[in-house]
Amino acid sequence: MASTSLFQSPHLSLKPQNPNPPTKPHFPTTTIKCSSSSSPPQPLVPKPPSPPPPSHHPHHNIRDEARHHNTTHTHHFSAHYVPFNADPSSAASADSESYSLDEIVYRSNSGGLLDVQHDMAALKNYDGKYWRDLFDSRIGKTTWPYGSGVWSKKEWVLPEIDSDDIVSAFEGNSNLFWAERYGKQFLGMNDLWVKHCGISHTGSFKDLGMTVLVSQVNRLRKMNRPVVGVGCASTGDTSAALSAYCASAGIPSIVFLPANRISLAQLVQPIANGAFVLSIDTDFDGCMQLIREVTSELPIYLANSLNSLRLEGQKTAAIEILQQFDWEVPDWVIVPGGNLGNIYAFYKGFHMCKELGLVDRIPRLVCAQAANANPLYLHYKSGWDQEFKPVKANTTFASAIQIGDPVSIDRAVYALKNSNGIVEEATEEELMDAMAQADSTGMFICPHTGVALTALIKLRNKGIIGANDRTVVVSTAHGLKFTQSKIEYHSNDIKDLACRFANPPVQVRADFGSVMDVLKKYLLSTKN
Repeated sequence: MASTSLFQSPHLSLKPQNPNPPTKPHFPTTTIKCSSSSSPPQPLVPKPPSPPPPSHHPHHNIRDEARHHNTTHTHHFSAHYVPFNADPSSAASADSESYSLDEIVYRSNSGGLLDVQHDMAALKNYDGKYWRDLFDSRIGKTTWPYGSGVWSKKEWVLPEIDSDDIVSAFEGNSNLFWAERYGKQFLGMNDLWVKHCGISHTGSFKDLGMTVLVSQVNRLRKMNRPVVGVGCASTGDTSAALSAYCASAGIPSIVFLPANRISLAQLVQPIANGAFVLSIDTDFDGCMQLIREVTSELPIYLANSLNSLRLEGQKTAAIEILQQFDWEVPDWVIVPGGNLGNIYAFYKGFHMCKELGLVDRIPRLVCAQAANANPLYLHYKSGWDQEFKPVKANTTFASAIQIGDPVSIDRAVYALKNSNGIVEEATEEELMDAMAQADSTGMFICPHTGVALTALIKLRNKGIIGANDRTVVVSTAHGLKFTQSKIEYHSNDIKDLACRFANPPVQVRADFGSVMDVLKKYLLSTKN
């Protein structure tokens, strides 16, 4: 781990700074004035813009510039941990359970999940238009830390963290593209979109949550809290994100991986980033149990989605979708589900936008699971009535969601119940065929996105999703992480799979006549 010291950030000031947004979003030197009394807020009237900041000093970096132009504000947004699904109205009571985000705690007193609860009353002092304008004003900028898709929503994520403590690769702001040909050719849909969260620093949506978690760890270490490193169990993508952000901050990372169950592309990322990698002869659920036991005994901060800080970053993808549609709400959002934190994160992002007046409704959510690891689907099919039962997850090409005992089951059920949501599943053949079809229209997706597309196909065929419904499929990782499964598919080398859309290379002799014969045959086959 000595190599990680190369990335050690210099000591920075710990002087607390108030994160309130300026009245005029484009000018960070303007002061906010919020009333903390019970009287109704006055209509927001933007102040005249402040003079532009002075030109950049040749020896300043963007952190220096952010520090130089920071303003002291009269109001302070805040957030804290509470038991998941706690009544917000009980937060002020003397006996309510609540923890500072600077405490190292993962479970409530009863052993249940925790959630990050924001001071919604303070946020509601600003109307929906204010927040829309503020978030939109930060897109495409390099101002620290707002160039990040996550930290451009800082007030809704970690409002009290000093910008000096943030560890960011300007993640987020990922592509939302119109899947025109796929939608029209295979589904008869004109308004199908793919949110490509795999176009991110380490190639998956996990970056969105990890920038928040590692930033908070960076803050804790500067406060001399007992944190010697950060650890996670992973099926691949979590370890890649954790190791990259820890390396950037000079923080040791420890990774528990199930032996021989992740792709080489996923394995090499934490190794390259200097993580201490343990390859353990068990599955993800076994790794998760071990890391929970270890972090209860050693001063290693737990980075799995049991830790609700991760979800604060992941929820910003939902807000981005609304931004990219000019704050129009899609009808459906389909998310692959494994440990199930992400489906709740999307719900939380959409719901927060509705509660704070940015939009007037939320989309219906669909959680898509691999049939070989489908505990949520089985629970849904029971009508939510039966007690949840974990399953033994079997091998699936969608390896990142090969989880039989998801940590965030309660969160997922809550999100789906409150969004009139649906759970679907995909067999191995279905998800691989869906991936191949999508790739044939110009995409290059991961198997998990194939699971989500299979769910879309089934709901479309049932008439539940209409031809004109605006639908977003969340692609969680980059296809380049899963090239081996694609090679096997297109080589017709997967046992018990027909590989109906395989496109293997054609072997041909190195002479003009042979090449011409093959080309003519191919061109004739492409005629309608």
